[in-house]
Amino acid sequence: MHSLHDVPAPAKLNLFLHITGRRPDGYHLLESVFMLIDWHDTLHFERRHDGQVSREDLSDLALPPDDLIVRAARALQQATGCTQGVHVGVHKRIPAQAGMGGGSSDAATTLMALNRLWNLNLSRQQLQQIGLGLGADVPFFLHGSSAWVSGIGEAITPLEGASRLPPGQFVVVKPEAGLETGKIFSSDLLKRDSEPATISVFAADHYGFGRNDLQPVAEGLQPEVKKVRNWLESFKLRATMTGSGSAVFAPMKQIIDFAGHPSSWQVRICKNLESHPLKDWVSDKKL
Repeated sequence: MHSLHDVPAPAKLNLFLHITGRRPDGYHLLESVFMLIDWHDTLHFERRHDGQVSREDLSDLALPPDDLIVRAARALQQATGCTQGVHVGVHKRIPAQAGMGGGSSDAATTLMALNRLWNLNLSRQQLQQIGLGLGADVPFFLHGSSAWVSGIGEAITPLEGASRLPPGQFVVVKPEAGLETGKIFSSDLLKRDSEPATISVFAADHYGFGRNDLQPVAEGLQPEVKKVRNWLESFKLRATMTGSGSAVFAPMKQIIDFAGHPSSWQVRICKNLESHPLKDWVSDKKL
């Protein structure tokens, strides 16, 4: 195998996000449900025999020179001693600074694709260990399905049985302005003492449970977030910011004409995914 083309990296939405505490090292403790949706980047991988890692932008959404895709490939080389290289073409669709996990998803897809392209045969758990060094959200995308996430993002619990997410449709709106995660988490106004919840309580109202504790701070830093929320609420929808924003989403029970929004906003109707498109590329064998 010399190449892998049209490999998807799906985005996520946080159905809720509660901050339950803060560790002595400054990391925040959270509870959230991460849900995969059908808004995705597309990556293309061409094997190189010189050990080099290169990347090419195939869209107008430019990536930084040393982004998570490059870092993921190099981390995999370092962890395994692999001497092969790769050239990655990236068609970026998931907007940056949206709270949708685009960079983390790209990194996870890179790890899964190169695990196959380079014939490394690492397990899902081994890839998650590498992924955690790249970012707290990367292990979730390697997990392969929507999940209850806690700790600093590393504790992942599958949603099964009554807690499994039903099929749903969501409107997702990304305003032109983005948000820097660091500014939100460093704010003195951030609520950091939410009571821990349980999966069973969440399962009683999958798409109506909880709130995003980051949202009040985000709306203060970036008024466009509040404008999006107010606009969605004018359609009688329950609008919530995802992650650290600036994207806002709302569950939909019927088709709505969302005309009349500013042309700078990205408005997209998405469905949730039952599992990651690459879930079967990785074995669940234990270490």
